[in-house]
Amino acid sequence: MNSLEVLKDLAARPGQAADYFWDDLDPAALGAHPGGHPNSVAWLIWHAARETDAQIAPLAGARQVWTAQGFDRRFDLGDVDLGYEGMGLGQDAAAARAVRVPETGEGKALLREYFDAVFQMTSEWIGTLGENDLDRVIDESWDPPVTLGVRLISAIDDAAQHVGQAAYIAGMPEVP
Repeated sequence: MNSLEVLKDLAARPGQAADYFWDDLDPAALGAHPGGHPNSVAWLIWHAARETDAQIAPLAGARQVWTAQGFDRRFDLGDVDLGYEGMGLGQDAAAARAVRVPETGEGKALLREYFDAVFQMTSEWIGTLGENDLDRVIDESWDPPVTLGVRLISAIDDAAQHVGQAAYIAGMPEVP
């Protein structure tokens, strides 16, 4: 298995992790905020997709799935401060709580549709890369400078962690 095959496998992991709990996820749990934390299940899944979309689309020379496929309109978040680069970074608690979908099957389906579209785009783009592309420096503001391969791993790892957090909340005996 070469490094690009490993990265494609890695890009599939957040979706595979979501598959373990998604069918059993009660749509009413999408807005759960255990312990009063501002990040709900909906926010965690939305952010996992948004941060991946916002980081990978520019590297791929593509428009973000969020706008290219009209998810920005379909989520209808209105005037919600979506944080740094529109992906939830740096949001205050009120803004994070405002990122929600209807606690219905339709809201749950919309959330998963966006999530799956982002990771499909990511996997397809990885398939266009060559091994040498992974060593290309894309951000010299860090020490050491960040390569394309490192950024891919970082974005997908962060998404996988957020899916794990959502799975934990979804698996609580009684979601608050």
